[in-house]
Amino acid sequence: MSAPRHFSMLREFRLADWFTLGNAFCGTGAVFAAMRFLQDGVVRDLTIGMALIPLAFVFDALDGRIARWRKVASTLGRELDSLADVISFGVAPAVLGYACGLQGGWDWVVLSYFVGCGVSRLARYNVTAEQLAGDAGKVKYFEGTPIPTSLAIVILLAVLAWHGRIGAQLWLGVWQLGSWQLHPLVLVYALSGTLMISKTVRIPKP
Repeated sequence: MSAPRHFSMLREFRLADWFTLGNAFCGTGAVFAAMRFLQDGVVRDLTIGMALIPLAFVFDALDGRIARWRKVASTLGRELDSLADVISFGVAPAVLGYACGLQGGWDWVVLSYFVGCGVSRLARYNVTAEQLAGDAGKVKYFEGTPIPTSLAIVILLAVLAWHGRIGAQLWLGVWQLGSWQLHPLVLVYALSGTLMISKTVRIPKP
């Protein structure tokens, strides 16, 4: 039996898998950009991070199209896609929200809930995809909103950053609830997360 070649796992990646990794790369870059903004306070770093999420969305859309075009869909590709989506459309939007000023104690709870919903949404899809596909062999609809819909939140944050409505000037202000603060803006994350884990909301899959 021959010894495994160096980087043998990477050699097995398909073209679609590299686009999926591009998605993850963008999401990770967005997290680092938000951290740089928190360190140096340069808004340009924050907006760069926000711009990487639409780019991640493009990679996410292309990887599925390429897999279908080349007819090489695989379990590995599906798992890679979910892991990349957790970073780009779950963790990164939450970190960008925190960088924009959603830093109260209740904000942390809601942002964590949002990420947890995204992880649960993707895990449920992976488990039930074959069941939802039926005899046709293709999933006809999503149960709950797909996690990339969090792009809408990032776009909202980008508009606020463009108009200087972040940090102490964050839109809708702040509420003091007990010993912790809550920024009402964070409730868009709560809504997005709740829609993701809904079993009654069904979105047709193209």
